[in-house]
Amino acid sequence: MTLAYDIIVYDFSGTGDWVLVTGKLPPCTPASSPYSLLPTPYSLIFMDLKSLIRDIPDFPKPGILFRDITTLLRDPDGLRHTIDFFTEKCIESGLQADYVVGMESRGFIFGPPLAYQLGAGFIPVRKPGKLPAAVHSIEYELEYGTDCLEMHQDALQPDSRVLIVDDLIATGGTASATAKLVQKIGCELVGFGFIIELRDLQGRKNLPDVPIISLIEY
Repeated sequence: MTLAYDIIVYDFSGTGDWVLVTGKLPPCTPASSPYSLLPTPYSLIFMDLKSLIRDIPDFPKPGILFRDITTLLRDPDGLRHTIDFFTEKCIESGLQADYVVGMESRGFIFGPPLAYQLGAGFIPVRKPGKLPAAVHSIEYELEYGTDCLEMHQDALQPDSRVLIVDDLIATGGTASATAKLVQKIGCELVGFGFIIELRDLQGRKNLPDVPIISLIEY
């Protein structure tokens, strides 16, 4: 007998302060529910994911408030809820991907478990000189200067469905460059997924017109 489980998300304040609630549902057939993709849950738990993220003022330079996810990652329930929530949001949005693409470096943390949950493969996008085989590359503008991203040439095939994932979207520069790299190969970009979104920086405006998921907003 296979058990499926419900994930319900509430935004009590209407401001993006999400609280995650998980609970067991009656047994059901695996094919009858997308929730069969989710890991074995536990007793009813309320969790404010934003409360697990630490604020570090004046890092990496004065005037910047850094959102530190290491405190979320070290919390077993918080990490599990984050991946469950991410998976559920993708399912709700109809984001069916053959591959999850994650950018160096924190995209490597959330991309593989999400890919596992969605039944997809994971593709890393790295800084120059980190990948051993032949690569596709793209250069993009930073506030001061330029940077470059690379992906193995044999990582993706044209017409593959791709979901791009990272821990945070600020101005959207890295995500936008990754999207251009994916589309240059001839893949179908189905959407973006982020744990944190800094809304004041309006990074969404720099991304293609596809579904964009974010779990926590500031």
